[in-house]
Amino acid sequence: MGISQTKQPNYNMLFDALLLFYIKKNIERTISLSLSLSTMDLQGLILIATATLGFISLCNHLANILNWVWVNFLRPPKNLKHYGSWALITGSTDGIGRALASEMASKGLGLILLGRDPIKLEATSQEIQKQNGGLVEIKTIVIDFAKESGEEIARKVEEEIEDLDVGILVNNAGLAYPFARFFDEVGLDLMDSIVGVNIVGTTWVTKAVLKTMMKRKRGAIVNIGSGSSAAVSSYPLYTVYAASKAYIAMLSRCISLEYKQHGIDIQCQIPLLVATKMASIRRSSFFIPSPETYSRASLRAIGYEQVLVPYWPHSLQRLLMKLLPEPLLDRWILQYFSGMRKRGLQKKQQQKRREN
Repeated sequence: MGISQTKQPNYNMLFDALLLFYIKKNIERTISLSLSLSTMDLQGLILIATATLGFISLCNHLANILNWVWVNFLRPPKNLKHYGSWALITGSTDGIGRALASEMASKGLGLILLGRDPIKLEATSQEIQKQNGGLVEIKTIVIDFAKESGEEIARKVEEEIEDLDVGILVNNAGLAYPFARFFDEVGLDLMDSIVGVNIVGTTWVTKAVLKTMMKRKRGAIVNIGSGSSAAVSSYPLYTVYAASKAYIAMLSRCISLEYKQHGIDIQCQIPLLVATKMASIRRSSFFIPSPETYSRASLRAIGYEQVLVPYWPHSLQRLLMKLLPEPLLDRWILQYFSGMRKRGLQKKQQQKRREN
């Protein structure tokens, strides 16, 4: 009788199966762990990126604040006599122009006062002489920008300043509406006068004075702009005026780049409301300075940025207006000037009744 043999289990196959099962479980665990780590890494990267952008934004805002403080309170003004010994100021018999002329005379500059009224020019000249003990050299030029051609304006200016070291030009002469009105209500004479004074006069005087500055390779030109074209997105019911001042800002930017290489600093200064006859405001306040207060800030800014707001409370107002939604601000300005238009028309009708 033969001895029966029992079947031996296949341990190799069992081992292989267990090994495969172990490997499979470890692979699944590894993949799961990797996915978990990837999610954690992604969240961490997003957090780091957000924190970095926030830090950069904070640094940018801090830099802007520090620069604003430096520009408005700490930056030293330039020596105006470095540009030349004479300053030419247009619109120099009233408001900002008159105050700038007086301030420049106190710095030792000779003055060339340009205006349309010879009587007012003489009165301004005498007043400034009196303020400075008669030690200021003053010349006057009589030109009516609204009535003379650009070529005639340039010719007269060139003749008067030919032998003078004119280092500074301030284009301050400006004309606005007597009161707010719709575009179709602006008469042709008023429209021509605004364009003639604000655009033609400024352009041709600048062209004439640039010739002498180019020869001397130095000079500063200050064009007085307006918040109507730089602080707000629109200025309804003063359309032609605002558009003319937008031209002044762009002119300033462009020629500033063209003539910087020749040692000529050109800028557009942006005033908001100033207590002048043109603005029909008599009393000054913190946000509405007197011409004298504004002119001191203006002189400190000469020779620096292409377009700037020299009076620091005005720059705060401009910032606040930029923060407001444009449609909301536009609607408010339209409503405010509509009220001014209504009052202006009523006043005009009352004057007609008195005349009749």
